[in-house]
Amino acid sequence: MSTSLHSPPSFALSSSSRLQIARSLRFITCSTKPNNFNFNSHRSFPQIRASTGFSSSLDTGSSTELDSVSSYSEIVPDTVIFDDFERFPPTAATVSSSLLLGICSLPDTKFKNAVDMALSDSQCYGLQGSENRMSCFFNKALVNVGGDLTKLVPGRVSTEVDARLAYDKRGIVNKVHDLLKLYNDIDIPPERLLFKIPSTWQGIEASSLLEAEGIQTHLTFVYSFCQAAAAAQAGASVIQIFVGRLRDWARHHSDDPEVDAALKRGEDPGVALVTKAYNYIHKNGYKSKLMAAAVRNKQDIFNILGVDYIITPLKLLQSLKESVTPPDEKYSFIKKLSPQSAATYSFSDEELVKWDQYSFASAMGPAAVQLLAAGLDGYVIQAKRVEELFGKMWPPPNV
Repeated sequence: MSTSLHSPPSFALSSSSRLQIARSLRFITCSTKPNNFNFNSHRSFPQIRASTGFSSSLDTGSSTELDSVSSYSEIVPDTVIFDDFERFPPTAATVSSSLLLGICSLPDTKFKNAVDMALSDSQCYGLQGSENRMSCFFNKALVNVGGDLTKLVPGRVSTEVDARLAYDKRGIVNKVHDLLKLYNDIDIPPERLLFKIPSTWQGIEASSLLEAEGIQTHLTFVYSFCQAAAAAQAGASVIQIFVGRLRDWARHHSDDPEVDAALKRGEDPGVALVTKAYNYIHKNGYKSKLMAAAVRNKQDIFNILGVDYIITPLKLLQSLKESVTPPDEKYSFIKKLSPQSAATYSFSDEELVKWDQYSFASAMGPAAVQLLAAGLDGYVIQAKRVEELFGKMWPPPNV
């Protein structure tokens, strides 16, 4: 596995493309809240110990902002595999088309053999039709890499489900069953796995079916309250909201009732969605864990303290770590979200409905529609690039 996987000149990526890929290869890594790690719980996202790079400042008699915020939320560093794998060892991970692109396109990756073995698989090789063969290679590569990751991290590995199935409930369920069978073939237990599914209506329905089977799901691309509420009703293990992306949309667009209402109240639309979704989940007793991603600055973190997980860029983490809070510091960190505050949060009758496809579609505003579509387009493009790359690499020299 230490041998580099070099791309032939005919399909090697440019240096700028490689940098873009490297920046997109994300691991969910070490948390800064200690002593609560437990990946046996069916629905809890793994809580994980601090690495030496983020040690507590208690030994110096002072407290950092990172220590303070970590007492309220699980702070999850967002690490780029090729830049920070050694410096910030991950404790949970995501395997995706983006990661496969990086493995195939950059030298000295840790997972070369996993991809080579997928492309050498005799079962895939024997399938009729290039489309079926390529789908088999893709699944095998995801699972082989995911299997290797489970040996490197103590937490769960989330496996991306093909975004081209985003509007096909049965297709999503079948794909997850196929992936789970492949994981079972290499002795990876289901409690070590999550399956990352786009939050379309069909994706949410698929999540409900899978969760009923005991298969843990991770719903992503959540940009509206109806998505978050429907995902919670479906029993999704993890629901991921992108705070900064909603803010970015609001800077250049208008006429989304949900976003406009937040702005009228003087609230950031991403923070407002996290707050509302958290309160909905906890007030109604749902088991889903809420994850906030795409935080852009410290204030984003301070405004959602108490949410289950906050995926945080490394530069922002370093800034929090380096900011020492003296004992007599007047500024105090406030837990914005809690089950107690959720109990007093008010929802309208329309927001407390049992969501169905019609009410869901009616409630999806322009921000959610456009951001969901953009996310899906990006995933589909990456998947197609992987298939094109595999087509040029196959068969490998040993086949």
